Amino acid sequence: MLVLFTAAFPPRLPLTTSLLDGFGPAGWTLSPGDYEPLDRALSEISAEYHRAQNHDEGSDLTVQLLRQLLGAVLLRLARLPHPDRAASEGMGGEVFRAFRYELERSFAATRSVQKYAARTGYSPRTLTRACRAATGRTAKQLIDARVALEAQRLLVHTELPVAAIGRSLGFSEPTNFGKFLVRETGHTPGGFRAGQRRPDLGIG
Repeated sequence: MLVLFTAAFPPRLPLTTSLLDGFGPAGWTLSPGDYEPLDRALSEISAEYHRAQNHDEGSDLTVQLLRQLLGAVLLRLARLPHPDRAASEGMGGEVFRAFRYELERSFAATRSVQKYAARTGYSPRTLTRACRAATGRTAKQLIDARVALEAQRLLVHTELPVAAIGRSLGFSEPTNFGKFLVRETGHTPGGFRAGQRRPDLGIG
């Protein structure tokens, strides 16, 4: 099950902030005791979302319920055991912090590690070493993941044509955007949009 939501949709929960910035843990290995409650919570989100789609078309009560259910899932994820985020960021140090800042500024303009290195004043090797230390992923993997995340959000939550979304993310040709998204998500842009579109509740 894939849950997409706009940045403004979840309730404000300071303890979940690190999960939502794109630099938190990419995945967890769940014990049966952790998996079962999360599975139930996600199933409840799915059921309420289909209710909104098929019956009340996203009433205020349903939207608020979905928001709180999503918050509960995020809180469950936040309490799962995983490497201390502050410690992992410290391993990447100032290099990783500079990369994070530049990535948020420039992910729609370039996916070149060399350009990020030049903009932050470090070599590509130093940048990748810092990213691996902080997240376990390379600089290129983090760049591509950030672009793919934005592509998914735009496909689900806007009416922009696929080609326009690709151009906004730096792809001059729709075919290149399509190949990129297939590589990152396993879906074509059109297929992803068709499979995820729901009433505009801020979550999909």
